[in-house]
Amino acid sequence: MALTGRAALLAALGSIPVGILEPSWTGIFAVNGPLALACACDYALAAPVRRLQLSRSGDSSTRLGDTAEVTLTITNPSRRPLRARLRDAWPPSSWRPGTEIAASRHELTVPPGERRRATTRLHPVRRGDHRADRVTIRSYGPLGLFSRQGAHEVPWSVRVLPPFTSRKHLPSKLARLRELDGRTSVLTRGEGTEFDSLREYVPGDDTRSIDWRATARQSAVAVRTWRPERDRHILIVLDTGRTSAGRVDDAPRLDASMDAALLLAALASRAGDRVALLAYDRRIRALVQGRAAGDVLPSLVNAMATLEPELVETDARGLTATALRAAPRRSLIVLLTTLDAAPMEEGLLPVLPQLTQRHTVLVASVADPRIARMAQARGDMEAVYEAAAAAQAQDERRRTAEQLRRHGVTVVDATPEELAPALADAYLALKAAGRL
Repeated sequence: MALTGRAALLAALGSIPVGILEPSWTGIFAVNGPLALACACDYALAAPVRRLQLSRSGDSSTRLGDTAEVTLTITNPSRRPLRARLRDAWPPSSWRPGTEIAASRHELTVPPGERRRATTRLHPVRRGDHRADRVTIRSYGPLGLFSRQGAHEVPWSVRVLPPFTSRKHLPSKLARLRELDGRTSVLTRGEGTEFDSLREYVPGDDTRSIDWRATARQSAVAVRTWRPERDRHILIVLDTGRTSAGRVDDAPRLDASMDAALLLAALASRAGDRVALLAYDRRIRALVQGRAAGDVLPSLVNAMATLEPELVETDARGLTATALRAAPRRSLIVLLTTLDAAPMEEGLLPVLPQLTQRHTVLVASVADPRIARMAQARGDMEAVYEAAAAAQAQDERRRTAEQLRRHGVTVVDATPEELAPALADAYLALKAAGRL
């Protein structure tokens, strides 16, 4: 890198005996007038920085784990060519560790009256909105002895969306849904099923499915076939309180809950059900309602992008009241929260009857696989104590889950990798049983 300013001049004068140099710039210029003049000319010929015109274009959103490209267009309106080094500053979480310097620095030359583009490739490591900081430009003269430097504010934002890693399970769940949805005959009776069609009775059919009026109009006994009811309402509730901040496999519990919610939303919207989202701790953090089937998933992904766990205790009464307002008619309420005994017994359990008497309730929770590994550990005294603590924690979760089931709640307790498909299976089981 070329030296600039006083450092460059002193380096150029390095062959002059130190005793000859004066401490002031005047003394230096007096020593070597031609060199000083060359430096002054180099500075004068550097293109002005503040007159440059900058604009941005490119990606405004990306999924966590993917890259985003943001292009910076630099227009040089002056009569001097721009020879510059440029730093396009973004938050540290916009790049993988150790890659920021290479990704944010650019060198370019812009002839007078022309424009050039520099593309910054972001690789975000956190969800949310990443906003561009200032663009710093250092403009050099033709000799590289002196430079002009300035900064420009060029606003731009890239929204980093949840990765939706459980999407890989969607094809198998949709195949199961097609079986339930009448493409394979489903002969079930019970609350929440829809009449599908009439067909001739065959031995083994449930006699309660016989349609006597249709039988009277024809010579053969007719039976009704049923299919899971469509256009049901599903409210997905994300608990964003302090328990959602706990890290499991180096990621917050909230991230695993969001991934499971996205798979359920994609599956339910394909089934013709209406899906809504509520994120709550002590106030509403996100609310998505009334979206068409094709717009449900993009709306949920966009709303989840900026969600972060809040280090406050969740207000269970407020959450219940808000959920009841968001679901005025009978719905399936899917609550993604913790099964830890203390917050459950002091928070949700006392107000749970308000939900179960009007709605079907499903509670899903992220289990820590390390607890299961600790429960199997043996070998020394420390491992035995860890195994005892893990077994106690597992027993508490099982007791909490059993309390919920006694209230008629369906419970899903699974590790981050298994939570999304397990929640989808629970939804399909409720649909097949006619409980939706």
